[in-house]
Amino acid sequence: MIEKLGELLASLPKELYVFLISMLPIIELRGAIPVGCALGLPFYLNYGLSVIGNLLPVPFILAFIPMILRFLARFRFFKPIVEWLHKKAEKNKSKIIKDEKYAETEQEADMSAEENSKLEEKSKLEEDTKLEEDPKLEEEVSVKKRRLSAGIFLALTLFVAIPLPGTGAWTGSLVAALFDLPKKDSFIAVTLGVLISGVIMCLASYGVLGFLSFLI
Repeated sequence: MIEKLGELLASLPKELYVFLISMLPIIELRGAIPVGCALGLPFYLNYGLSVIGNLLPVPFILAFIPMILRFLARFRFFKPIVEWLHKKAEKNKSKIIKDEKYAETEQEADMSAEENSKLEEKSKLEEDTKLEEDPKLEEEVSVKKRRLSAGIFLALTLFVAIPLPGTGAWTGSLVAALFDLPKKDSFIAVTLGVLISGVIMCLASYGVLGFLSFLI
């Protein structure tokens, strides 16, 4: 069975092989780019295939992984796997979240506690008045408040960008999903991290001159 699987993988086009590897957890882009380099793919094609493949599972992880894990936890066979994933997310939580408020802005951070409290009270009163007049605004207000702070956004981006064991798009997305971080901002942060990680791995795999050869 394993031999047949190996033969099947060996028969795949190099481009598809790299693309599929980049989608896998743990291996991801940091494993796919060195493989693509060893197979002789030009860095720009290798980079593009690896980035796209690595990002492909991210929206599904952010949108569905909590629901899927809750369902799988009902079965004895999958329960240890679900618990392991939760432990993995909890272990990496402090590297990303760092106890910051999602809705904090730079302007609010610069205000004194008294000014900020007055502003929040006034803003809440105005919003409550509007919501009483038009209940449909409630959902829109809720969405606006669900934003990542600059600190969490940067931490998530760097967590994904640094190509080390235990980091990457899969783990970053898992943490964001299980701790209910805003999906849109999380996806943007993970995407930026993958793009940066791809550049780092291309430089490591092809060298500076090989990476810049397309531009020269």
